[in-house]
Amino acid sequence: MIVTESVDVGVRAERRGESPAGSVLLISLLLVATFVVILNETILGVALPTLMKDLDITAATAQWLTSGFLLTMAIVIPTTGFILQRFSIRWVYVAAMSSFTLGTLLAAVAPGFEVLMVARVIQAVGTAIMIPLLITTILNVVPEHSRGRVMGLVSVVISVAPAIGPTVSGLILQSFSWRAMFWIVLPVAAVVLILGGILVRDVAERHPAHLDVVSIPLSALGFGGIVYGLSSIGESSSGHTPVPPWVPLAIGVLSLGLFVVRQMKLVERGRALLDLRTFKIPQFRLAVVLMGGLMLTLFGALILLPLYLQNVLDKSVLTTGLVLLPGGLVMGLLGPVVGSLFDRFGARPLVLPGAIAMSAGTWLLATLNADSELYRVIIAHVILSAGIAFALTPLMTSALGSLPPELYSHGSATVSTIQQVAGAAGTALFVTLMTRGIETSSADGNSETIANADGIHAAFLVGGVISVLLVLGATLVRSGAKTATVVEVTEV
Repeated sequence: MIVTESVDVGVRAERRGESPAGSVLLISLLLVATFVVILNETILGVALPTLMKDLDITAATAQWLTSGFLLTMAIVIPTTGFILQRFSIRWVYVAAMSSFTLGTLLAAVAPGFEVLMVARVIQAVGTAIMIPLLITTILNVVPEHSRGRVMGLVSVVISVAPAIGPTVSGLILQSFSWRAMFWIVLPVAAVVLILGGILVRDVAERHPAHLDVVSIPLSALGFGGIVYGLSSIGESSSGHTPVPPWVPLAIGVLSLGLFVVRQMKLVERGRALLDLRTFKIPQFRLAVVLMGGLMLTLFGALILLPLYLQNVLDKSVLTTGLVLLPGGLVMGLLGPVVGSLFDRFGARPLVLPGAIAMSAGTWLLATLNADSELYRVIIAHVILSAGIAFALTPLMTSALGSLPPELYSHGSATVSTIQQVAGAAGTALFVTLMTRGIETSSADGNSETIANADGIHAAFLVGGVISVLLVLGATLVRSGAKTATVVEVTEV
């Protein structure tokens, strides 16, 4: 698909005096690198039951290996608007891939949960930078009329990589220990790092930028407090949390509010860490909210399904990975197709059917019980995946395409931040609901298997309610004119 975009990318490149083949190669390399780093968001999903036994930790603690990864990304990504304006793309690429490679090595040799958690954080720092780097580069080298197809490839990376993570880990865990997941990724990351250091060149202009040191801790406390509070609810009843869940939740909401207020003041002086004028554009605002809901549902499903298949249906890690593979493949195959359809028809004809399909898949998952057949799991997951594939690319492309060029880096940082926060929140929320459901079912005298099934059922029921709200929001999606949105922003 990258090759088919070579003419359009080449035209944009020639206008900047660059080689068309060089721009195509740059985007291809960034897509491969981003796919590798995002794959690690959910690669531990299938391994959670194994990690819980090997490291002697609970499900609520083990889920931090995924939600902590996503949360770190959410904290780092807001700084990428500054980073991409201040430093060269080549320097940023090398720094990001070096961080990811170092974290992968540390995870492979981690002696316990604490070191493994630190390694995941280091991995996440590199991953957080790669996503906005990819999107900003595309916005600079691909003309507007072809962005849908190229952004379709981005949606493959952002949604399919985590979707097939459980399949990859299932195949590995069938014959090797959980450490092999990192040893196998390590040489790939190292090769991509070396190639990038040689091939990546600047394609965007650098601008004076300022890093507001107060905004960073406010962002960390805001996003971190909310996600940690959601995660703590699942452990609070057993007394495993040092503070009541409402404390981090309150700190998170307050800090996030202060962060927003500070950004609105700093933007007047051109010093905002994250330029929130993007939210003054209705098309961008609605698309970001809907994308957040999609990612919340996707990551919630990806964390629960491996637990359901292994703890309720008693399936092997290999079977678990293979059951989740069709959904991942569907997302991968539909990504470029949906991107091309967006270029022809716009967002609305794709987003609304996609949201409906996603909701139908979620409600089908809510019907699963201790005796469900595997084909029901596969069908539900495929429908869910197809729905997300149809909605995600149009939403992302229309959101970013509604922005003027000076807000590209901040827009891509905002989109990526919301997606990762939503993914982390979805992971924490669904595990929390599952844990509470298990406790309630166990108190009623049910067996461990039935209790696990009841807990997962309760979590997917809430997911179904959320999906209905997303369908209602999708009815508001319109294909607005870009020129109008540019005027709106420049007049602020």
